[in-house]
Amino acid sequence: MNHIITPFIEFEFMRHALISVIFLSLSAVPVGVLLVMRRMSLIGDAMSHAVLPGAAIGYMFAGLSLPAMSLGGFIAGLLMAAAAGLAGRFSTLKEDASFAAFYLGCLALGVVLVSRNGSSVDLLNLLFGSVLAVDKTSLILVSIVTSISILLLAIIYRPLILESIDPLFMRTVRARGGLWHLLFLMLVVINLVAGFQAMGTLMSVGLMMMPAICARLWVLRIEHVLLTSIAIAIGTSILGLLLSFYINLPSGASIILVLAGFYLCSLIMAPYGMILPHIRSKKHHRTKHDRHDF
Repeated sequence: MNHIITPFIEFEFMRHALISVIFLSLSAVPVGVLLVMRRMSLIGDAMSHAVLPGAAIGYMFAGLSLPAMSLGGFIAGLLMAAAAGLAGRFSTLKEDASFAAFYLGCLALGVVLVSRNGSSVDLLNLLFGSVLAVDKTSLILVSIVTSISILLLAIIYRPLILESIDPLFMRTVRARGGLWHLLFLMLVVINLVAGFQAMGTLMSVGLMMMPAICARLWVLRIEHVLLTSIAIAIGTSILGLLLSFYINLPSGASIILVLAGFYLCSLIMAPYGMILPHIRSKKHHRTKHDRHDF
């Protein structure tokens, strides 16, 4: 317990990192649960790459200024989401294919912009971030995004769930499913923008998606998945921060690596994973067969 508690008591940067991952867990993880439920997991990954060119443009004009890079990333993410949505609606391509095409172009553009106007260190900071470098300005941004995200999710939660389960019903009653979808994509963007300072543009989507994927292997009801995924995110983030502190590993990558390890364990041990359900199924069939013989 001393090894777990001491770093957060003695070092301010560890406390900042802890607060930031808790805030991100409370706001980004529920968004990730809804992305998984709506079968939009890869779209979340695509939008995380779309933030990069906007952040790079903000960096070109204001240097390593968090407000400038966040504003640029937010605008770039919204523009990419709108462009991909329009391409999917007015062409023969599906929305996920449009997102894939746009995000690859955005990623390449962001790398080129930072490489031409910065250094490899700046590019690595944008791509992978550093939770241990979170300052008070970053905490203020994350807290604001968390408050907005939780409030907006509370407002649009029921329409999003209904649209995920029965989109035909939503269209029948003219419940403006497109508006809820657009607001939801905006939530995805602002949470990715809040997370890129700490986790980087490539890693921020990991904290959003992986706890939801892991929780789905343990529980089925949506409210249970929400609570379980938040608990998984906070627990694995704390463990990742401690690994980063004691072994001198990149903080964002450490958190995602712990999440990946938990996912592999869940695949093996969880009630809805790969192995345990098959063992239970075999025992069930064997029991029925024995009773039938009797």
